[in-house]
This record gives sequence, C-alpha cells and structure tokens, in this order.
Amino acid sequence: MHDDAEFIDLDLSGMVAGGQHWKHRRFVRCSFGDADLRALITESCSFDECDLTGADLGESEHRGTALRTCVLRRTTLTGSTLRGCSLLGSSILDCRLRPIVVTDCDLTLVALGRADLRETDLSGLRLREANLVEADLRGADLRGADLSGARLLRTRLDGADLRGARIDADGLVQARLNGATVDPETALRFAGAHGLRIG
Repeated sequence: MHDDAEFIDLDLSGMVAGGQHWKHRRFVRCSFGDADLRALITESCSFDECDLTGADLGESEHRGTALRTCVLRRTTLTGSTLRGCSLLGSSILDCRLRPIVVTDCDLTLVALGRADLRETDLSGLRLREANLVEADLRGADLRGADLSGARLLRTRLDGADLRGARIDADGLVQARLNGATVDPETALRFAGAHGLRIG
C-alpha cells in the first residue's frame, strides 16, 4: 500500500499499521476490523463507508482526514487527535474516547449515542443533527458549537459550558442541564422552551 492511491472493497481486518504515516489515501467500503492502527498518522486521507469495528486507533493523529458514513464500534480512540476532519454521518458506538482532542471538525449527522465525552473540549464543532441521545457531556466545553437539530434526549450536559452554542428548543427541554453555563440568549430560549413568560 502506498500514498496517493485508492483502495476499494478490501478486507484489511487485523492489519498492523501502527506508527505509519499515510498521505492522500482513499479507502472505499474497506474493513479494518480489529486492525492495529495505534499511533497512526493520516493526512488528507478519506474513508468512505468503511468498517473500523474493534480497531485500535489510540494515540493516532488525523489532519484534514474524512471518515464519512463509517462504522466505529468498540474502536479505541483514547489519546487520539483530530484536526480539521469530517466524520459526516459516521456511527461511533461503544468506543473508548477519552481523552481525545477534536479541533475544527465537522460531526454533522454523527451517531454518538451514550458516548462518554465528559470534560472534553468540543468548542466550535459542527454537531448539526448529531445523535447524542444519553451521551455523557458533563463538564464539556461546547462554547460556540452548532447543535442545531441534534438529538439531545437525556443527554447529560450538567456543568457544561454552552455559551454561544446553538441549541434548538427541543434540545433545551430534553437534555439535562443542571449547573450548565449559558449566555443570556440561551437562557431566554430555555425559559421560553419551558413555557415561561418573561415580562
């Protein structure tokens, strides 16, 4: 395998590529089941409809990489860094995530139900229409994040910083917000969403 190449419908289960540096590689419908990708570095790579179930991506670093409509189930991402990446439409289920660094990334339509992202810096991220049902975001930094249309049923946002975040009225009703920090605009929307009239 080499850089600047495309790989389609490959079974790469169990591959060992830890510590490698990949550039401009494109994977389409490839399986990385239980692959050892620890400390992998990817730069401007793309993964479309790939399966990373059970893969170890701990301590990995990804810059400008896209994982679109991928399945990450029981995947280890502990200690990983994502900068300028897109995870559009991917499912991240039962994964080990903390600690993780996610900067300037697009998580639109991502499934993160029941994910543990306590105390994680998610500021400025695009989380439009993401599934965050029952996710644990206690103490998370969500300043300026776009949560428009996100599913926030029983999402734990206790103690989170939500200043400047975009959250729909439904989200303000369905999420748990004890001790969360909000700006005046969100406070007014929260009051309106709960039927309060401000005179």
